[in-house]
Amino acid sequence: MKALILEKPGELDSLTVVTNREMPEPNDNEIRVKVYAAGLNPSDYQVAEYAGLESERKRVLGLEIAGTVDAVGSSVNNFNIGDRVYYLRSINNLDGGFAEYSVTTAHTASKLPDEVPFELAAVVPAAGYTAYQAIMQKLNPQSGGIILIHGGAGGVGGYAIQLAKICGLKVITTCLGKDIDYVRSLGADEAIDFTKNKVYEEISELTNGRGVDYVLNTISPDSATKDLEILAFGGEMVVTAGFPDFSRIRFYDKGMSLHEIALGAAHTQGDFNAQSNLARIGDHFGKLIAESKIVPPQITTITMEEIPAYLKKLKEGKVTGKVAAKVIND
Repeated sequence: MKALILEKPGELDSLTVVTNREMPEPNDNEIRVKVYAAGLNPSDYQVAEYAGLESERKRVLGLEIAGTVDAVGSSVNNFNIGDRVYYLRSINNLDGGFAEYSVTTAHTASKLPDEVPFELAAVVPAAGYTAYQAIMQKLNPQSGGIILIHGGAGGVGGYAIQLAKICGLKVITTCLGKDIDYVRSLGADEAIDFTKNKVYEEISELTNGRGVDYVLNTISPDSATKDLEILAFGGEMVVTAGFPDFSRIRFYDKGMSLHEIALGAAHTQGDFNAQSNLARIGDHFGKLIAESKIVPPQITTITMEEIPAYLKKLKEGKVTGKVAAKVIND
């Protein structure tokens, strides 16, 4: 089968398209999927550049996958051949989405509504599931509150804005100046150009000095630490890129709650309930998209051959929205 393989772990430039990759066979609890589209993510170039991932078989990257079930393991009873599916693959799975066929555990995949195109489904799992778990499962926010979402023009931020609006929140987001109209189109009430504005002073003014009830930080521990300044008393913070420095505040100062998102670790930690939650998220997210309650981010569609170049663009921060590679064209 045709696939984009990582010839040398640690070298992004070693990604090579081949036509003789052995087709993967599903284990008893797995399904094999004919891949129509696969999403590109920062984790793809990060894994490619990590030299410590030597394996007997050359790795196929691609965490976000959408396609149809091609074969089922002997113990699988929730999918049939021909079912439309999408899922977030385990990082330890060597048969990723940048190939004509991939495999995954059946209890982590979700059925894809007919109304949702494969290219759209392929840019949902990593960013969309992260945003869903952050907003809907961790925060479970109260309508009328105010949330700060960093990076509203990115994958996680774009989905999070829409989910926050579904929950009845006022959304303040940060982004580049060129993306202000885009994040407003997603539902952001206030958009701050972080390259030109004093973000925290502006947020303080927008909230009359009270601060925000919720924060979603996808940036860094340093950024999350600064967020402590504008988190209202009793507020909640979700982090995806590191904890804030709690030495900056005293116990009782904030009465805050902190939530960590480690979506992909559900696969690697071996917790069946956490893994099954990925499928539950996908089931609900698919319905939200099919009902047009969530609109897709800006999507750039490319070929398998273009994946290496676009992973480099992604690394350089030159991509707005998401990128989907069309793998099979039937």
